[in-house]
Amino acid sequence: MNLNCATFVLTSLKRAEVAGKRVLEAGSSSVNGSIRPFVEVYEPAEYIGVDISAGSGVDIVCDVNDIAARFGEHSFDVIISTELLEHVRDWRRAVHNMKAVCRPGGLIVITTRSAYFPYHGHPYDFWRYEIDDMERIFSDCKIEKIEKEDPGMGVFIRVRKPEHFIENDLAGYKLYSILARKRIAELGEKYTKGPCFRWAMIKLGIRKFLNRAGEFIYFKL
Repeated sequence: MNLNCATFVLTSLKRAEVAGKRVLEAGSSSVNGSIRPFVEVYEPAEYIGVDISAGSGVDIVCDVNDIAARFGEHSFDVIISTELLEHVRDWRRAVHNMKAVCRPGGLIVITTRSAYFPYHGHPYDFWRYEIDDMERIFSDCKIEKIEKEDPGMGVFIRVRKPEHFIENDLAGYKLYSILARKRIAELGEKYTKGPCFRWAMIKLGIRKFLNRAGEFIYFKL
């Protein structure tokens, strides 16, 4: 998360929309900063951060693709996701789950990356989103604010789920993949076994090794 992402989220939420409400942050692990302390100033009734693994800012370990099953539909007033969607292989399922757990009349605020942003696996990096993509993906909601982070680095959006919600059918929709270097409907093995993906796995292995080595040295000392 960078300053532009944080600024968008903060300027997209009013105290009255958060105070006394239930907030869910999908992809809440604090890698390079967190929006949570700023949103909690608005005194939500509950703020739950979920991510695929334990870490700072993570209250419950849960994949974004499973949040509807974990928490139930219509269970949160505000859904926040900063810099997550580009890292989720099954982006349709992730979006479906965020829409599902949002109550009718509730808000979804998302920031994610666009085509000119370089590959950044943490450990994975799959997709890039543009204004047109977000308008299509959330055309079943009321888009209240949408911005481009210039020059083509990211896209930010705030939408409100309508009272009478009918979800989009996004099957077959083609999204730009940083691995395929083109728009594709599905990310098959021929892309996930490519050089970018292999390098991401190598970096993940190195990171785990260094973490374990650091822990070993710490306890020995």
